[in-house]
Amino acid sequence: MDVLSVQGQGALYTAIVLIAVIIVVHGIKLARIGYRTLGKKLPPDPPPEDKEPREPVYFLVERKKRRPKTEYSAPRRIDFKK
Repeated sequence: MDVLSVQGQGALYTAIVLIAVIIVVHGIKLARIGYRTLGKKLPPDPPPEDKEPREPVYFLVERKKRRPKTEYSAPRRIDFKK
């Protein structure tokens, strides 16, 4: 006795194959990344920090200047041709 119809079985098999392909592709990608990192060396230890404090750094910032106000002339009348 079939639980699923033919279309349901096809959809189920398609989903199973899709999930299997996704797992295989991601597994291959992760294996390539891991293989590339095998030959790399770890970065050297960081240099020891100095005991004396560093001098502070000051930035010179110029203030924004206001634009001079422009004076507008009296409004002109515009005549549209009919």
